[in-house]
Amino acid sequence: MSAVELAPGLSGQIVTTVGAQDLACALGSGDVTVLGTPRMIALAEAATVAAIAPVLEAGKTSVGTSVAVRHLAASPQGRTITAKAVVTEVNGKALKFSVEVYDDYGLVGDGTVERVVVDFARFVERAGQPRA
Repeated sequence: MSAVELAPGLSGQIVTTVGAQDLACALGSGDVTVLGTPRMIALAEAATVAAIAPVLEAGKTSVGTSVAVRHLAASPQGRTITAKAVVTEVNGKALKFSVEVYDDYGLVGDGTVERVVVDFARFVERAGQPRA
């Protein structure tokens, strides 16, 4: 991984359609039949993964460390959702992204996501170990 590869400006997006499994009432985040905030966050994170996947070295992955989002508008089942992410900062292995989520009518949510690049095998190996 070089600083040239992981650089501000890298971007990615995810497009999906709101299904029954994406609704707040299905996710336990409310009782309404619109895109649930947890699903909106997952889509934003997926866009961050898509933004850097093409430049990560073999054996590397990234893990989320912080999410700060606003959910601004309701999106019912059947609505097309596009989550976009742009790398705004690179500090060694730490990455910061600006994220925006849209539906057919405009902005649904926005915010920031932070991720850290890790060695896949080492991360999985240590995941179940007790923490000090």
